[in-house]
Formats: sequence, C-alpha cells, structure tokens
Amino acid sequence: MIREYQKILNRILILTDIIIIGISLFIAYWFKFTSGLFLKVDHLSAAEYAQGLLIFIPVFIVINYLFELYTSQRGTRFFKELLSVIKSNLLALLFVMSFLFVFKEVHYSRFVLLLFVMLNTLLSAGVRYIGRAFLRSMRKQGYNKKFLLILGAGNLGKTMLTKIRQNKEFGYEVIGFLDDDEKKQGQDIDDVRVIGQLNDIERVTESHLVDEAIVALPLNAYDRLQGIINTCEKIGLKMLIIPDYFDYIPARPKVVEFADIPLLNVRHVPLDDIANMVLKRAIDISISLVVLIICSPLLLMIALGIKVTSPGPVIFRQERVGLHRKPFTMYKFRTMRVQKKKQEDQNWTTKGDSRKTKFGSFLRKTSLDELLQFFNVLKGDMSIIGPRPERPHFVEQFKEKIPKYMVKHHVRPGITGWAQVNGWRGDTSIAERIKCDLYYVENWTWTLEWKIFIMTFYAGFINKNAY
Repeated sequence: MIREYQKILNRILILTDIIIIGISLFIAYWFKFTSGLFLKVDHLSAAEYAQGLLIFIPVFIVINYLFELYTSQRGTRFFKELLSVIKSNLLALLFVMSFLFVFKEVHYSRFVLLLFVMLNTLLSAGVRYIGRAFLRSMRKQGYNKKFLLILGAGNLGKTMLTKIRQNKEFGYEVIGFLDDDEKKQGQDIDDVRVIGQLNDIERVTESHLVDEAIVALPLNAYDRLQGIINTCEKIGLKMLIIPDYFDYIPARPKVVEFADIPLLNVRHVPLDDIANMVLKRAIDISISLVVLIICSPLLLMIALGIKVTSPGPVIFRQERVGLHRKPFTMYKFRTMRVQKKKQEDQNWTTKGDSRKTKFGSFLRKTSLDELLQFFNVLKGDMSIIGPRPERPHFVEQFKEKIPKYMVKHHVRPGITGWAQVNGWRGDTSIAERIKCDLYYVENWTWTLEWKIFIMTFYAGFINKNAY
C-alpha cells in the first residue's frame, strides 16, 4: 500500500514539475518582454519560447531523476532535498545553455533563461516543502505511516528507536523488537515490547502490519544474518541493516562499488562529489580573478610599503601541506624581517613577536598579507574557503598528538575557514581548530560555504588572534 501510494505521489510530483517548468518560463518571458520594466527590443515570440519546452521539460525531468528527486525522501531532511533541487536546476541550465550554443540559438534571452531557472528552483522547492508539510499533517492523524520491526533489542536497537522518536515527521512507528535473549521476552524496552525471537519474523508479519525490518544485531550475532535475509526475502519484507561498527565510523559512510563488490567508504567527503567539486572550483577562480583585478592598486601600495619600511623581498614564500598531503608553495606579503629558513619553518608566530616589522604587524592584523594567496587559489593549490594549511614541520608534530589531524587534507586548504571565523586563529588551540576543520570536511554544504564567506567579513579580516 505504501509503495503504491509513493508511486502516485511521484507521478503527481513529475506532473507538477512539468507545470512549474512551463509557468516559470512564461513568467520569465512576461517579466522581460511584457511587464514594461525593460526597454523594448526585438525578441522571439511567446510561441517560439514555448517551443523550447520541448527541450526544457525532458532535460529537467531526466536530471531530476538523476538527482533522485522522484524517489522517496522519507527519512531525509528538507535541506538535503533543497540542495538536490538547486544542483539539478544548475546542471539543467548548463545543459540548456550548451544546447543553445551548439545549435546557435542566439536569440534566446540569457536573462530569461536565468530568471526561468531561478523561478523553477524556488517553485519546485516550494512544492516539495508544502508536500512535506502535508505529509507531516497526515502522519499526525495516523496516515502515511511506515511500521518497523527492529531485530535486536540491544544498544543498537535502542539507539534506532530513539532516533525514530526524535524524528516523528518521517512517519515511522516501531511495532516491536525481536531478540533471542530469553530474559527480554515480553519485556518493554523504552515502552516498546519484545514480541518474539529472531526466528519469529514470519509469524510476526502474519499477525502485524510490518513495512520494513531493521537489523540492529551485534557483530557476534551476524552468523544469523543469512537466515534473516532469506526469511525476509521469502515473505517479501524490505530489510535494512545497521552495522555494529557504526560508532567507529568517523563520518557519514557511503557505499561504493569496485568490480561488483560493495565497499563502505567510511569517510565520505561531500566535496568529493564531482558537481560540488567543479562548481566550488569555478567559484574560486571567478572570485579570485575579480579580487585580484579590483585590488591590484592595493597590492602595489602594499608592495611599495614593504619595500620602503624594511629591506628584503616583497613576497614571502613558504612550503605548506595541501590537498592529499601534497606540499605546495604558499605566497604572502612579507611581514617579518628576513630570517634563516630554519627559523621561518619551525618557529610559531606569537603576540609581540620581535621578528615582525611595524608595517608587517598592520598587514597581519588586517589580513592584508593574505591577499597574495588568491594567486594560490588560481593555481589550484588552495580554495577561498577551507582548513588553513600548515608547515610540514608542524604537520609532523600535530599528526602524532592530535587525533584525526590529517583528515583536513581531504579538501583544498583555504584562505579562510570555519575555524578562523570562530576565532581559532593564530596562537590558539590547535585541537579546537581541528574540530572546526573536521566539521567543515565532514558536514560541508553550500549553506556552510556561504556562511563562512559572509562571516569572514565580520570575523576573518580583523582578528585579535592574528599576530
């Protein structure tokens, strides 16, 4: 019943998306050419724009399928679905623009296309949000629920029960536990009864409505797994497995495949996804070019100031450890007196450091010495946002003392980052800084990216810990 209901919802959603695509295109057309807000220019007719729907609708629907927007989103948060909607629309826009370029359809207004995609994204996300609100309302009334049977009444089973109760909007209800421990039979565990043993799956599904079974067994009971799988497949019961080692997995795992063998990637990094990676790199390049062009007079003034106030080179080059633990040369404006290489590489900058010049202190306090790192971003050594890179000497020390320190090298290092905007900059706790870096690596989203970007203007440029 639930599956048939989901199929109906998906068909309604596809039909709704088709209608939204048409509405979005005609609103964009009206706004540009009919509203009177823009100067009148020669343009294609509404009918000619409508012909574009023959391309737009299949492209957008297929890409939505690729981003799993027509699969059940039960058990996932709206924010994740929203990100999929945004990425799907951006990819579809790229495909449509490429199509128009290849076939030399130069009369299609790029402004109309951009506005069309923005409207389509907003309306599509809005429909999905309303759909979730409607389903939440139905579930409160007892409709559209899924009934679960948890196999295993130990710590894993209790944890799963707690998560289900904390997320009631997903519409799951646990009808009971199955466990082979004789002492637990007939007992209530957090108000849910143990209604049988593992061999009773078939009997329980005959007397209770069960949509899914969740296996929450300890590792020492995994010898029972094949029998449980066979029973569930025999009676057509969908089964999910919680691995007993999930407490040891340091990040959101992801199942990958190698030569038909499923492998569990214990540290899935969101920035490993090709769409995220390419878009972030494109934004890095665009912003870096704009910053360097706009700030070129300032760069010349800083260079002149360094040259006038202290002898030595203007640019300070230092080896840092970057993406995949590979070393690279990082550029900064020189803020200290010329030193021996060993002093540069192995001494930490502290408050009132006598090696700094007066002009250098100003550059550090305002973070202007970091501007040259936009050249590192253009080269691909760094990103605008990411964990700050460290010198090899300190990397060797920290990786032995601080758990998970090297995980930060799964992404490109950044000019600014989550640690910096939270005050962990300069001569502050390395352990706290790494906690922030790990959070960024494991929980990266576009929202977090732009949040750091905005917070940098308030906390990143001028900081009391920037020595």
